[in-house]
Amino acid sequence: MQFSVKSKLDIQIRVSKEYWKIIIEIKHPAIAKYDTEIKETLRAPDEIRKSRIDPDIFLYYKKVAEKYICVVARHEDKQGFVITAYITNKIKEGELVWKK
Repeated sequence: MQFSVKSKLDIQIRVSKEYWKIIIEIKHPAIAKYDTEIKETLRAPDEIRKSRIDPDIFLYYKKVAEKYICVVARHEDKQGFVITAYITNKIKEGELVWKK
């Protein structure tokens, strides 16, 4: 899967087919079946937080069943790219940027 979507923060976020393959085959295989939800998490998240370590990293969260999908993206001006995506039980600490 390769995509480019406009995030809730008006940032165009992309991921290449090759990098998505790394995410779903090596980093977080459990996320592979959530490709539609990944895009929706960027477009219409429940919450967005800024990384405590890097101010250019944003964590987009959306509740799915009893867990959250987290899409981690780097923002550079009005562009961005997916660093990783995973399933988690809770939202991480970090500055709250936006909440539904």
